[in-house]
Amino acid sequence: MKAGFGFKRAQGPLDYGSRTWLKVLFAAIFFVLYAPIVTLIAFSFNTDKRGIVWRGFTLDNYVKAWNNESLIEALTNSLVIALIATVIATILGALVALMLWRFRFPFKAGYEGFIALPIVIPEICMAVALLLFFVNSGMMAFFVDMPWPLNLGNIIIAHVTFCFPFVAVVVRSRLVGFNRQLEEASKDLGASEWQTFWSIIVPYMKPGLIAGALLAFTLSLDDFVITFFTSGPETVTFPVKVYSLVRRGVSPEINAASTVLIVITVVATVIAMKLQAPSKADKG
Repeated sequence: MKAGFGFKRAQGPLDYGSRTWLKVLFAAIFFVLYAPIVTLIAFSFNTDKRGIVWRGFTLDNYVKAWNNESLIEALTNSLVIALIATVIATILGALVALMLWRFRFPFKAGYEGFIALPIVIPEICMAVALLLFFVNSGMMAFFVDMPWPLNLGNIIIAHVTFCFPFVAVVVRSRLVGFNRQLEEASKDLGASEWQTFWSIIVPYMKPGLIAGALLAFTLSLDDFVITFFTSGPETVTFPVKVYSLVRRGVSPEINAASTVLIVITVVATVIAMKLQAPSKADKG
């Protein structure tokens, strides 16, 4: 019905965003989600030593965090672990995704569910399981005596274990839209299986590979629970180090270091989301 003849125009599905109560609800949700993060970032510039009451603006907290050798060492460990785990998880995840997409084999549905276990089970259960495995297999003691960065091996293995299923899900979702006629055309033109794979399939997988790698990097860099259970006495990562410092009180130095980690995580997440978005060629 048209408005202006005594009839009220019915609201469409996109018109509900104009309601006041819905705007208030959205504002409340965003406030609850982002107010703590904004507060942490703001207090990273606080001059108060305890970081509880706002005293004034300063950049000295970032200088102190940069000069804190233990924090830099922990951040370096986290970056090395994340980079190595990302490379291994991306390779394994891509192979698993390709296998599930391309081949048929017995108990395929059960295997898919088994691959999803690290994603769906509680992280604390995953951490305890990995700890028991490392201790009973002797790997925990084996990696402790290794030089850096080999002493991070148990954490890297643990991170690969829970990261590569995420890569597999992202890459497989990309492969679902693959046009098999491109592969057939490549073979009709005389290309071999490997040539078709590297020239046709891999370029198509590339956005999914990059997005999956960035997702794995973010998950590895931010992980605390699994790292806390599987790390040795001499291997401290950035989240574990921040947790140990917070127990003695929150300081602007910790806020500054946490802000840097938040910025790294947000940038990696935004890039992953951009790469996961369908391109104009795919939409056409």
